[in-house]
Amino acid sequence: MVYFCFSVLLTLQDEVVTEVIALIGYFAFFALILITVFIVFFIAFQRRKNAMLRDKIEQQKLFNEELANAEQEIQEETSKQIGKDLHDNVGQILVFARMQIRTLMKRTDDEMSVKLGRIEEAVDASLTEVRTISKSLNSDVIAGLMFDKIIENEVGRLNNLDNLDVYLEINGTPQEFFNKKAKVILFRIFQEFCSNTLKYADASELKIFLDYKDNKIHMKVLDNGVGFDHDTIEKGSGLINMEKRAQLIGADFSLESRQNLGTELNLSYFLGEN
Repeated sequence: MVYFCFSVLLTLQDEVVTEVIALIGYFAFFALILITVFIVFFIAFQRRKNAMLRDKIEQQKLFNEELANAEQEIQEETSKQIGKDLHDNVGQILVFARMQIRTLMKRTDDEMSVKLGRIEEAVDASLTEVRTISKSLNSDVIAGLMFDKIIENEVGRLNNLDNLDVYLEINGTPQEFFNKKAKVILFRIFQEFCSNTLKYADASELKIFLDYKDNKIHMKVLDNGVGFDHDTIEKGSGLINMEKRAQLIGADFSLESRQNLGTELNLSYFLGEN
């Protein structure tokens, strides 16, 4: 009898253990399903979140590009109008002044004619400078010239200032730009660098190297001025504009400077159609 009761108890214990194990298995299976669902939802949420973030970044990038393009177009239109005004207004005034000087020279003695002749030379030099500046401001004129010719014209203008010796070296065969806008933008970056050199660098020399190779152009411009420290200098509109303009056309841009060792600009651009 005791043995029978003991057997019954063991059987009941086995059934309870089996049920407990089965219950634990059910709970574990249910928990696994919940964890799997949570993980799936979490991954889907993260993917959605990342996709929205990428879209936002892309939209911001497109907005910045559109804004930069708009700024560039406004600047070019402003420069073009200033160039036309210089040519049509200031240029005409200087032409009129030269005509008046020549008329006076015919009516005065030799001594006064010599003095007037010097004034005429100054007016002629001013007229040439105005016309050169007018052309460099007009993007339509720039787009119609070969890039090396544009740089040569600017080098000639800078050398006429007499406070800076400018050297130009061209290597390889000059090639035309498929993208006329890129030509204008590269020239504007070059102009900005030269302007900063004249204003702040206290330099005596400016060297320009144009290298054409494998359907690419590489431009290096360096001065021997006082330079600046990248870590301490506050980026002005000039430095920012150069970098932003390079980004607009996908040009490789770098600007290196060290105090008392000058500043160097490097630009590389693929001449293929963009």
